[in-house]
Amino acid sequence: MMSSLRTALLLPGLLALSVLPAEAATTCPPLLNHQFVSLQDGKPLSLCQYAGKVVLVVNTASYCGFTSQYDGLERLYERLRDQGLVVVGFPSNDFGEQEPGSDPQIAEFCRLTYGVRFPMVSKSVVKGAQANPFYRQLAERTGSVPRWNFHKYLISRDGQQVLAYSSLTTPDDRDLLQQIEHFLNQR
Repeated sequence: MMSSLRTALLLPGLLALSVLPAEAATTCPPLLNHQFVSLQDGKPLSLCQYAGKVVLVVNTASYCGFTSQYDGLERLYERLRDQGLVVVGFPSNDFGEQEPGSDPQIAEFCRLTYGVRFPMVSKSVVKGAQANPFYRQLAERTGSVPRWNFHKYLISRDGQQVLAYSSLTTPDDRDLLQQIEHFLNQR
């Protein structure tokens, strides 16, 4: 009697646990199914947490003519994050060796110089055969590889649409903002 009562009480909980990971896997678009290390705190950062959000992915560098875009990216993130936009920075030393610092140096520079609070990951490679798998997927999906720092990829809420923007596209560019608004309004 006690054994069957225990089974009756435990079974629903066990079944719920077995369903949750499968459900979580189906809610994360394959494109976002990547994990990195957070630049700000060194903890694991899963891109799956951004499922259902519009994601603006930017490869960044601290010593580039485009570095001032950090300011506009942070303003954009602050203005639209409550509507579902997340900006994710990917520091990279791939272009002109303009990101030579360590992760703590990059994090401190971004925080102190531009007040960056949007999520950023540890420095990684974003071009060529050594590019991180996420960037390889973005390049494959759009047919556009980063040619310099501050190249941007915009990902729709469902993770199905990906658009690429050159480094010359500033965070306040009218076409970029219109597309962000369009993706934010999609449900």
